[in-house]
Amino acid sequence: MMLLTKWEPFKDLTSLQGRINRLFDDSLIRSRFFDDDTLSGIWAPVVDVYETENEIVIKAEIPGVSKKDVNVELKDNILTLSGERKREKDIKEENYHGKERYYGAFRRSFGLPAHVEHEKVKARFKDGILEITLPKVEAAKPKKIEIGID
Repeated sequence: MMLLTKWEPFKDLTSLQGRINRLFDDSLIRSRFFDDDTLSGIWAPVVDVYETENEIVIKAEIPGVSKKDVNVELKDNILTLSGERKREKDIKEENYHGKERYYGAFRRSFGLPAHVEHEKVKARFKDGILEITLPKVEAAKPKKIEIGID
């Protein structure tokens, strides 16, 4: 039996462009900063943003960052994640064979739609993943409209 799948060329091109951009960004950053022993101030956590019927969810990967070093702020429909990944101080510089992880402060901001209940926003931090749930106001949820007969 033959399986048919729908080809979506623009989706493939967008995905490819994103991969190429990340490749160039990573290689330029690494080549420019790899010899620098600090590797600080040049990183931002990767984030997934998705929407369900009842809420908007943001998940950020911030491994190696303590909960006390992360801030989440919501102001004027802008959600801002900020914090700092601190360098391990107990490892001597001469003991390193290579350093590829980034350290220092980070900041990511996201514009939100006006239909988020600000008072009910929740943030949870577990296993290096920060998950923020932003409940939608009742009026913003989809409603089924019955069609009457003429």
